[in-house]
Amino acid sequence: MPIELVFATHNAHKALEIAAMLPDGYTMKTITDIGISEDIPETGDTLEENSRQKVDYVLSRHTCNCFADDTGLMVDALGGEPGVYSARYAGENATYEDNVNKLLSVMEGIEDRTARFSTVITLSLDGNIYTFTGSVEGEITTSASGSEGFGYDPIFLPRESDRTFAQMTMEEKATISHRGRAFAAMIDFLKNYNTTQND
Repeated sequence: MPIELVFATHNAHKALEIAAMLPDGYTMKTITDIGISEDIPETGDTLEENSRQKVDYVLSRHTCNCFADDTGLMVDALGGEPGVYSARYAGENATYEDNVNKLLSVMEGIEDRTARFSTVITLSLDGNIYTFTGSVEGEITTSASGSEGFGYDPIFLPRESDRTFAQMTMEEKATISHRGRAFAAMIDFLKNYNTTQND
């Protein structure tokens, strides 16, 4: 019997990325699939607080195994901004393009363009809470390149590559990205967990 996980997101791009990574023995739904249509509040000061807040929100409405992630882009020259405000950097209803354009504008003329993406995942499984993290170092480009991915992908150049995340396939990005690394840690845990449960 597969273990069903609910991913606390409405983001179809993220859901596709993660569904492709799940090991045998697991199925996945999003909160949209289980009838949560509203945006979950994210009022924490850290990625950890926000990811836990999303899980707690789902658990207050449904009995299920669920997980949530929160991701932030931290730019050194901006003191770590946009950080936890990455998704709404250009305003509450900002599009990906709005956020990218604002960051490029703020960074104009700044030589130090080093930055990192970090992801924190909170997983609630059989009543227990587990946390997984992943990060990738890189820099902010001076213009957008590529049409794949989402968010700040067109202007983030990871240290391991000469292409932005938006110039990579989903599979290429998953091998080195912050989210890929955090979810790889969760996937490894899930593989072992399912094996243990079935022994």
